[in-house]
Amino acid sequence: MKVLLAAGGSAGHVEPALTLADTLLDDDSSVEIVALGTERGIESTLVPERGYRLITVPAYPFPRRMNRRTLTAPVRIGGSIRKVTEVLRREQPDVVVGFGGYVAFPAYVAARRLGIPIVVHEANAHPGLADRVGARLTPWVAVNTAGVLPSAAHIGMPLRKSIRDLASMSLEERAAARAAARLHLGLAADRRTLLVFGGSLGARHINATMAQASDDLAAANIQVVHIVGSAGQGLPDDWPPERAADQPAYVSLSYLAAMHEAFAAADAVVCRAGAMTCAEVSAVGLPAVYVPLPVGNGEQTLNARPVVDAGGGVLVDDADFEVEAVRGQVIPLVTDVERCEVMSAKARRFAIVDADERLADLVRAAAALRGRTKRSAKVDAP
Repeated sequence: MKVLLAAGGSAGHVEPALTLADTLLDDDSSVEIVALGTERGIESTLVPERGYRLITVPAYPFPRRMNRRTLTAPVRIGGSIRKVTEVLRREQPDVVVGFGGYVAFPAYVAARRLGIPIVVHEANAHPGLADRVGARLTPWVAVNTAGVLPSAAHIGMPLRKSIRDLASMSLEERAAARAAARLHLGLAADRRTLLVFGGSLGARHINATMAQASDDLAAANIQVVHIVGSAGQGLPDDWPPERAADQPAYVSLSYLAAMHEAFAAADAVVCRAGAMTCAEVSAVGLPAVYVPLPVGNGEQTLNARPVVDAGGGVLVDDADFEVEAVRGQVIPLVTDVERCEVMSAKARRFAIVDADERLADLVRAAAALRGRTKRSAKVDAP
């Protein structure tokens, strides 16, 4: 089986695609994976780093408003479809799996024209245009949030193995993982621990608020792991705060590849509400204060709403996430052990941990149809 993954632009598109690739290969080492993306997107580094072949094509956004570029959009998008069609004819995949974004739309159209089965996975609670179109071209459609696309299978979000492993630990295993992670991150073993991260595009306001509230957190005996982003936007010049040996640590990191360690160390989290973030935080059972990024079409609020409604998190608007919100909502949550335990259990019950296998089953079903078509063509050939 040969699988072409169409995913690019953001980690929310690329990470579930790579997780699917890992799962397919774990199940059958003969599977061939090729990824379709762009030269500038995050996939240009993530895909090769994971050992997969990346083919880059030009991909263009759909115009959101009328301007000069709107007039040339059909020509540019048509050119992208032609390029992808050339790739599919050359690569001859058994199935095309799309995860939304600019590169997915031309992949869906080209695959439909060539009779290649399509599988669509939509991560967000507000589907993008590419996946709304793709869902009309195939019966194999999967979603992370129930009901966002007609007749789609609700399978959840494919999660990295490190996150799945953490989510499946027993209480004793989780306690050991917590102790090891705190030791590795330079944290005390017995202090309440808050994890904070905002993502590369959404960290500025969260960073600024947490910097202003750092003394309040110390006074509440809360130690913090704060992933501030590569640029450290919104932070003061004298960051990070100095702490005496007997005070709670404030660990500030620009980036952490092993996010499962930070999850293992934490009692609660403050974060944005991207689809991947909501899925991972829920799966590992962390009570969360979600601060949706106030851009786009409001999809981050929609992403967090189901787990919040299930009791596994709380929502705070970005505009309201100031020092008073930390004092009035974050600190009381982190220091309330019983409340954290209840929210943790509710988040875990909401989460779907085996989405990677569910999606792999859809891919295999679609590819099997392609295989039957190929065999039939050989039989019918003169």
